[in-house]
Amino acid sequence: MEELQRIAENKLKSATSDEEVLVKSLWEEKACVITFFRRFGCGFCRLAAKEFSQIKPILDENNVRLIGVGVEELGVEEFINGKFFDGELFIDKEKKCYTDLGYKRFGMLSIIPALAAKTSRDAIFKAKEKSVGGDLRGDKYQVGGTLVISKGGNEILLNHKQESLADHVNPAEVLKSLGIEAVIEQPEPKEEPVCNTQGACEVSG
Repeated sequence: MEELQRIAENKLKSATSDEEVLVKSLWEEKACVITFFRRFGCGFCRLAAKEFSQIKPILDENNVRLIGVGVEELGVEEFINGKFFDGELFIDKEKKCYTDLGYKRFGMLSIIPALAAKTSRDAIFKAKEKSVGGDLRGDKYQVGGTLVISKGGNEILLNHKQESLADHVNPAEVLKSLGIEAVIEQPEPKEEPVCNTQGACEVSG
């Protein structure tokens, strides 16, 4: 609860308009899942956003909001156009929530071994596999986390703080914290074209 008190009066800007909201308004009428992303151009964040989006229909059925927050507007248009995230998006320009929640910041020296860590290498492979792309623009050193909050803000059901660049909570754990039992549907793999020696291609299957 102390964490919610620290961020309740902070302001967030909508990623799609000039509207500003108080953080406490996010949980006033519904339970919510708030993910604080590193950067909108971060491949790890795009991968996490896609995975969270898989549970959006389940959250909707259970009257739970799915919310994403970023530290800057840089890259947000591409993030939206790429359809990486199905939830509501906000910007914390001053990084006040990130500071108040004690989210970690890497330095120039510590970020290199962090990128070389196994969790990062595994996530890079998975991100390439899912073709989420990404870039290195913006604040590369900030990490975030995920909060699952009950309706009215009476209880933090899950509090996950990123310890590494690629670390994010499993969507199944999010559902579990909300007491929701459901099967997360996985997207069907894209059919790849098969080309013959003459260069003619057709989709297999």
